[in-house]
Amino acid sequence: MVVTEAKYESTLRWKEIYMDYNATTPLDSEVIQAITEALQEAWGNPSSTYVAGSKAKAIINESRENVARMVGGKAEDIIFTSGGTEANNMVFHTAVEHFRRNCKAAEQGTGHGNGCSGLPHIITSNVEHDSVKLAAEHLQREGKADVTFVPVSKVTARVEVEDIVAALRPNTCLISIMLANNETGVIMPVQEICNRVRSLNKQRQQVRVLLHTDAAQALGKIRVDIHELGVDYLTIVGHKFYAPRIGALYVNSPGMKTPLYPMLFGGGQERNFRPGTENTPMIAGLGKAVFKDKLHFNSHYPGSDILPNTCNVSILGPTLQGWRVLSNCKRLLASVGAACHSDSGNRPSHILLNCGVPSEVAANALRLSVGRGTTKADVDAVVVDLRDTVKLLEEMN
Repeated sequence: MVVTEAKYESTLRWKEIYMDYNATTPLDSEVIQAITEALQEAWGNPSSTYVAGSKAKAIINESRENVARMVGGKAEDIIFTSGGTEANNMVFHTAVEHFRRNCKAAEQGTGHGNGCSGLPHIITSNVEHDSVKLAAEHLQREGKADVTFVPVSKVTARVEVEDIVAALRPNTCLISIMLANNETGVIMPVQEICNRVRSLNKQRQQVRVLLHTDAAQALGKIRVDIHELGVDYLTIVGHKFYAPRIGALYVNSPGMKTPLYPMLFGGGQERNFRPGTENTPMIAGLGKAVFKDKLHFNSHYPGSDILPNTCNVSILGPTLQGWRVLSNCKRLLASVGAACHSDSGNRPSHILLNCGVPSEVAANALRLSVGRGTTKADVDAVVVDLRDTVKLLEEMN
């Protein structure tokens, strides 16, 4: 049989399989829909008071809530940016500017005097993304900062906590370590680094060391919680988890607990931290993508093993209380907690509350437990049932 060149090329195209998700991800269909609706219905300037503007502002506010919820923060902690590169550069700019201002205040007798001799010092690793690596090298080349590039271990490919601590100087103003590496997939010990440095910060008389992680590769793949990590800044990149090419920066109480200085100046959007008319459709897409990842697993605790058949999970949302979800499911038979506590009404489980689960999260809890007769097909059917129920309840709201 003769295979023509056209048929051969067609066969090759049919067999193509995309495996470059660390580079970028395709837009989720619901994200595309959210972007399209924003383009059509929320085209107004979010700072305007007419309907299209008000709708744009509402979409931005909702997306900010969703992005914050994804990382365990508050809406006011989220600053929308053009992408991860801008977010990372903003952190480096802020660290150097914060150091400079504190040194100036010290000279005038109103700030910390120690640690202000010489240039600000930044610590990062030697396997960071270029948006961190080149930003640091630029500051060093321009004589604006000293930078220590701590090498990762050739055994573990992780940066070692002790090496980071050993690199600290009196004038260290920032530590920036990625959460997960884009080429090796290695997860860095960011939580351990933050724990050590925060403890040392309490003993320092100098300006505190700011803590930043670029979480571009981690979000959507592993649990990311700013409270567990202990960072001051966390970089969010939409196109790594089925959102459009837009980003955000988490800042722990920007301008209050944690410094943040703008690189741009303009109309005052994003509370003057990042001015410029907001890109409503892309922000809508980002908010939709993270909203899809809105599960809170109440049975995941660091260092604790759990039963292999038990999953306690909350689907986050104001109308998605556990009892309401279960009463609307067509196939799923489950409970919100122990059967012997069924007379407690719709109150959140005291067990979850005592384990530190927030009340509004515990109220949405579902306890799912499988047994010998449960099949993979059963699990798949339950996922579809839950998805359809959540969609129904959200549309009813």
